[in-house]
Amino acid sequence: MKIFPAIDIKDKKCVRLVKGDFKKKTEYEMSPVEQARKYKNHGFRNLHIVDLNGALIGETVNLDIIQDIVGKFNLKVEVGGGIRNLDSIKKYADIGVEKIILGSAAIKDKDFLKESCKKFPDKIALSLDAKDGYLSVSGWKENSNKLTLEYLKEVNDYGVSRLIYTDIDRDGMKQSPNFEETIKIAEMSNCPVIISGGVSSMDDIKKSKNLKNVEGIIVGKAIYDGDIQLEELVKEDA
Repeated sequence: MKIFPAIDIKDKKCVRLVKGDFKKKTEYEMSPVEQARKYKNHGFRNLHIVDLNGALIGETVNLDIIQDIVGKFNLKVEVGGGIRNLDSIKKYADIGVEKIILGSAAIKDKDFLKESCKKFPDKIALSLDAKDGYLSVSGWKENSNKLTLEYLKEVNDYGVSRLIYTDIDRDGMKQSPNFEETIKIAEMSNCPVIISGGVSSMDDIKKSKNLKNVEGIIVGKAIYDGDIQLEELVKEDA
């Protein structure tokens, strides 16, 4: 089970949102680089980063900070947020990011997803952010009218190397992930799945370890709020 501590970057600060709502954000004192150092010092090997500025405007706004983190700490980093063209993917691949996460752009344009997987083999992760079974796009502001499982069926053979599934209603709420839906996704997916959204306790981590085709879990707000201690969490990182 890979543990992915999360860093969401906005205006060069670490922040956390509730259900993706920028009006409901909490800013934290520690800079993204210092937060990454903290994770590294505790022994974590993977890191999940979202460029929230990038998600808002569709460009790689915080590339310099992410490059700094990748260069300093030798962590396996996955990055998402506003990656909407091949040039942005290349920028992240060139600085040593392990997985580049595509979301809205891939859902709106399946050909873009297919081409990305072809040009960057084993580099593309697909983020499926769902609300009531339907995919959401554009920073979760729009419902795509596409059923999550139907979309996955359509793109399952494109060559995505990792799938990140988030139940939006759970994100930032610390009410436990939507395990029921995650299991359905994992059963169908041709690539391993990462659980995201709502992780609240070590029980959630332990429960995730028993799920088939689940590669890891993203932990964000529960770390920042002190509900999960890094010393305990890193023991589950294998």
